[in-house]
Amino acid sequence: METNFNEFGKHGELFSHYHACKIAFPATLQSARSHLDPDFSYLTYGDNADARGARLTKLVQGDHIVFYAGLWPIRPCSHKLIYAIIGSYVVDHVIAAEAISQDRWQENAHSRKSTRGHDIVVRAIPERSGRLTKCLPIGEYRDRAYRVRKDLLDDWGGLSAKDGFIQRSAVPPFFNHPDRFLKWYEAQGPQWIRKNN
Repeated sequence: METNFNEFGKHGELFSHYHACKIAFPATLQSARSHLDPDFSYLTYGDNADARGARLTKLVQGDHIVFYAGLWPIRPCSHKLIYAIIGSYVVDHVIAAEAISQDRWQENAHSRKSTRGHDIVVRAIPERSGRLTKCLPIGEYRDRAYRVRKDLLDDWGGLSAKDGFIQRSAVPPFFNHPDRFLKWYEAQGPQWIRKNN
């Protein structure tokens, strides 16, 4: 049930052979296990309900999860990474990973594990969920960290993270005013696909 980094690629070329920004794919990762989560092919996202995922256990049908990533630019730019929204889910339901039937284990990294503990998996509603066909840049480098741009923080009504901090964190940020974010997001004309890179 494991997935490896050397299974994934872009434009018909495995990532292990891909050289973006003159940076080679690390040889140590080529046969290493990957943790593919969210899994846009199955529209799932998993986490540990005792830690980072504690808030996920409170999600109900119709709630939203927004995924962002630090991406390598393909053209020179003023900073090393481009932080962007890469996809979103409208929640269908949340289920304990240990309650998932064996015929659906392959749908998420947390249900593929031999020991599932207190892991949970969120399943999304297909019609308005998936990976974006085009990412939405949202970040800038300021005050020695990557943060959501100030104009977007104003539009969205802020985040729970101090000054829009979006670098890797123990607790993912949430929107202070989800309705304002959703209004902005819909105005961007997002289009989703049900497919991993």
